[in-house]
Amino acid sequence: MNRKFMSYPRLFVPRFRILCASVAAVIWVCPMSRAENVAALTASTPLPTVMNDPLEPLNRSIWEMNRGILIGVMQPVGKMYRAAVPKPVRGSIENFTRNITYPGRVVNHALQGRWTGAGDETRRFICNTTAGIGGFFDVASTLKMPKSNADFSQTFGTWGWRPKSFVVLPLLGPSDDRHALGFFADRAAAPWNYSESMMVASYGSTFNRLSDHIEDGVRVIQPEYDSYALTKYAWTHATKDQQPDWQVHGPVDLATLQTFGVIQAKCQNSDFPNSGRLMSVRIPSTGRELKFNYWLQPNTAPVVYISPGLSSHRLSDTTLWLAEYLYQNGFSVVTTTSVFHPEFMEQASSSDLPVYPPNDSRDLHVALTEMDRALAVKYRGRLGKRALVGCSMGGFLALHLAAGERSNQSDLLRFDRYLAIDSPVDLRHGIECVDAFQNAPLAWPKEVRQRRIDNAFQKVAMTGAMVGPAPSVPVFDEIESKYLIGMTFRIALRDIIYSSQRRHDRHVLQNPINHFRREVSYQEIMDYSFEDYLREFAVPYCREKGIRVSDLKREGNLRAHEEQLRLQPKIRVLVNRNDFLLTAQDVDWLGRTFKKSQLTILPDGGHLGNLSSQPVQKAILRSLSGLQ
Repeated sequence: MNRKFMSYPRLFVPRFRILCASVAAVIWVCPMSRAENVAALTASTPLPTVMNDPLEPLNRSIWEMNRGILIGVMQPVGKMYRAAVPKPVRGSIENFTRNITYPGRVVNHALQGRWTGAGDETRRFICNTTAGIGGFFDVASTLKMPKSNADFSQTFGTWGWRPKSFVVLPLLGPSDDRHALGFFADRAAAPWNYSESMMVASYGSTFNRLSDHIEDGVRVIQPEYDSYALTKYAWTHATKDQQPDWQVHGPVDLATLQTFGVIQAKCQNSDFPNSGRLMSVRIPSTGRELKFNYWLQPNTAPVVYISPGLSSHRLSDTTLWLAEYLYQNGFSVVTTTSVFHPEFMEQASSSDLPVYPPNDSRDLHVALTEMDRALAVKYRGRLGKRALVGCSMGGFLALHLAAGERSNQSDLLRFDRYLAIDSPVDLRHGIECVDAFQNAPLAWPKEVRQRRIDNAFQKVAMTGAMVGPAPSVPVFDEIESKYLIGMTFRIALRDIIYSSQRRHDRHVLQNPINHFRREVSYQEIMDYSFEDYLREFAVPYCREKGIRVSDLKREGNLRAHEEQLRLQPKIRVLVNRNDFLLTAQDVDWLGRTFKKSQLTILPDGGHLGNLSSQPVQKAILRSLSGLQ
């Protein structure tokens, strides 16, 4: 196991979590009861294996401490360190560190009976110590000498020790019983740990190694409501000793496979996220502060407010990519968190549950208005025309706002343009899709089902963690790709339910909500589909608020606002024809409702899978033309 995976900033949150930016919090009531629905599936909800966590309360406490140190101390110190120490110098320090820890590698190669690896490392050590001036220069790699890593965790695995319990180490991050002991054995085998004068150099080399990955770690941790739980999923599957089965054993589904392309939507400039500013505004309905990020042009420029998809954060990869792209093209940009993300729910939602589009879109509108007012006061004369760009569920809410603009007599912010990217039309179809995707593995024989689920997760985890010989773009069969996307949404739903019940317990869950012991309640919540969420949480809540079930159904379909949408010239819509959240009838309806100048339909791309492609980029700028 590569020791880099031990470092906290290199922790890997599974890529399946960001494969889709959103889907509806679907407004539809299933005619079957939950018991009948589960019985119809003839099996419990298929979930991946996750490592035992008997120390969860202690682990979560250490995780929170590590998170605070990472963001509050290591991030600012690391930024100063990288500015003061050039990258070539940092690379030389890393070379020296690897060279001086040669004894531990050669011992572990010997303990594993890997004599070729021991010989390769010995030759590298001699070469780099002499020609590489003490190891500061990696001459051996220049001469194409093989590099072979070995550590005590690897050795313990060779001897048959299989990790059983998840562990979080202070300052070091995620681990398990085997890797933790292996790490400390590796430290004991490092020569400089036996010299007081060299101990400082040892700590310095560790920080040097981490410094280039701190920002990546922060960007992984900050957007996630529960980065601890997701990291545990990743650790379970990325640290397996055996390689996954990379073969495709069934037909592929182009729409869901293309959706995986959303992971390519990342900032081109790694410094862009830190170049913006953070601000917070007080939300009148809650009296709480909601954070947002912004990047303003030096002169007056149009402002684009980005509303991301279901449960997406203001600093998620796709949100930051879109912000960077728009900023590079002359727009000022503001990013906010999804109405369905716990950050927004806990700070700015006027409802106990996010479920009714008119209420959810108004909460978003109020928050954006407060942000705009705060920026207008602070940067007088710098804010030009305003646009709202929404992705998926963010686009659905943007279209709701656009449809109701004419009848809105309040003093809330009015936009000069609305752009909806890959917005669903009928949320009923969305719920049917993602619930079916979650249960796709039920098509596999029961005796191989769990193994194939875990194999799919291991392919994702090992690719993202860059551990072992993984292909750059893994290919999944139809069941695998659908299931991974379904899990994305099921985890989002888990966070929605957990956060809402933590604030306002509706006494639906049998297990109590405990902040530091979540595993039991998570296991119960993960068995709830989106249909279950509506029936057992949302519908009873809406009835208490005087919202009829017929209203829920109607507002979950944009066709209910067809006339208002058709008469709104500010709207622009961008969709993919093979988006699994759209039916052929939905695409036809969009074509009948909007003018050709307002609507762009691309032939493929799945759901947000082509977001960073040239055709989509051009369509986005074309949709915002006339604002500058």
